Amino acid sequence: MCLSIQNNSTFVPFFNDVDNVATPFLANIEHGQIIFPSHFLIDVYEQKECDNCSLNREISKLKSEKAYWRAMHAKAIGRENKLKAEKAELEAKLKLREQQLFGRNSEKKSDKSKTNKHDSKKKKRGQQPGSQGHGRKDYSHLDSNTEILCLPENERICPNCGLPFKEFPDTEDSEIIEIDVRAHRRIIKRKKYTPGCRCCPSPGVVVAPPFPRVLPKGKFGISIWVTVLLDKYRFMRPTNRLLDDLRTHDLDIAQGTLTDGLKTIAPLFEPVYEAIVAKNLEEKKWHADETMWFVFATIEGKIGYRWYLWVFISDSTVVYILDPSRSAKVPKGHFGENQEGFLNVDRYGAYKSMARESDIILVFCWAHVRRDFLSLGNKWPQQAEWANEWVESIGNLYHLNNSRLEVLDKPEFGERDEKLRQAMDEMAQKMETERQDETTHHACKKVLDSLDNHWDGLTVFVDHPELPMDNNKAERQLRGPVLGRKNYNGSSSEWSGRLAAILFSIFQTLNLFKLNPRKWLEMYLQACAKNGGIAPRNIREFLPWNMTSQQLAELSLEPAHIDSS
Repeated sequence: MCLSIQNNSTFVPFFNDVDNVATPFLANIEHGQIIFPSHFLIDVYEQKECDNCSLNREISKLKSEKAYWRAMHAKAIGRENKLKAEKAELEAKLKLREQQLFGRNSEKKSDKSKTNKHDSKKKKRGQQPGSQGHGRKDYSHLDSNTEILCLPENERICPNCGLPFKEFPDTEDSEIIEIDVRAHRRIIKRKKYTPGCRCCPSPGVVVAPPFPRVLPKGKFGISIWVTVLLDKYRFMRPTNRLLDDLRTHDLDIAQGTLTDGLKTIAPLFEPVYEAIVAKNLEEKKWHADETMWFVFATIEGKIGYRWYLWVFISDSTVVYILDPSRSAKVPKGHFGENQEGFLNVDRYGAYKSMARESDIILVFCWAHVRRDFLSLGNKWPQQAEWANEWVESIGNLYHLNNSRLEVLDKPEFGERDEKLRQAMDEMAQKMETERQDETTHHACKKVLDSLDNHWDGLTVFVDHPELPMDNNKAERQLRGPVLGRKNYNGSSSEWSGRLAAILFSIFQTLNLFKLNPRKWLEMYLQACAKNGGIAPRNIREFLPWNMTSQQLAELSLEPAHIDSS
């Protein structure tokens, strides 16, 4: 069947082959449709092709194939670009994990690339020539034992005439610092008395009162428990290592004996812990953070042994809370309702959830933002230069803030404060410009989006100079427990985990006041022993913020040196 269309005509010739006889007729074209006369019956069947039909069909086929393969090629290019992006993302993650596992934890860079090793001499360790030394420490506050050394008797005579030497009224003095650690038995002998009169009624025999013990029927004295508590909860050493150490002093203690003793004395520290928590809530500036802590105990509704150790720091207290959950219920439970103040935190969602239901203002950490850019530079080396520029900008903010804090109460504060505010405005403008720039790498945009989302909390310190720019204080307070977690894997039961949180809180609170935890423990356990093995009714005198200046000096880690001049 062949169709011929003439230009500028609404009629086209059409051939209807009936019995192999071509019958021409005109078909009308209306609105793009062919309308045949009603008295014709059109049968469609195969007929002979014209000379161009096969070529047209081939051309049409080739065009269709061309379009198909072009579409397939476009899809292949899309898949290739997607795979390249996934490959780059995986390589970036692999680089980050290698850095986390095997890289240096310190950000300090080697100076080898900056100096010629053939031209520079290796710097000796220790104090450098020309630098001002600190001198020898003064240990005159320590107890002393005087020992007199004499010449042997056969050397106290003249080698020529044999006459004896006369003793000179002076000595040549020196001192040696020693530590005398020894295990010993205290034999307590309670004197007995009988009355010398015949008054009635009178006791037959009167015995001196028993020696006070922190565990009324315990064999071990206060010094043992002070050593155990400090060794595990202050210096983070596993109990089995302490027991091995004690064996070198000929003291062999069973592990179970210590465990039972710790469980018995744990309630003694509850009142102190509760007082620290109450003092923490009275203040209006805090730092908070959390880390994992394992408790190898099975509790209903809890899968696994992973718990979390939370820390809340104020100016005068450090509070640790151990909880099975890492949810917002922990900070909500600690601060309660109607609490006001400023809380330095990272960007963890639990703190955001808590802040939405309270009047606490979150102060986000610039150190975490800085780590975002450093991590970006490690994951995407081609973006390292861009990331380093942002790191330098953040470092400049720290510098400007420290500069204004140096003159906080001086007239120069206003000028330096204005410089900081100007730098913050420039950073905000730069952030917005790069976020809107289509050429900015997607990983860079992700970091900038996070910076923009937390900008309000990151700028609180500008209007409140008393607040720090970062949450490093809380992270430092978690270093000790993290070391303990690595050394002895956490706690074996709920009560021991609770005791760990309590003693972490007490020791770190004492550390804020620079008090000697050994002296404080001795004083407190002595009071418990005198009270029959229970906590004293009045613990105010054991709380650092209630102590007099004389008490603080007596318990200080920095002993007062007596001026003998």
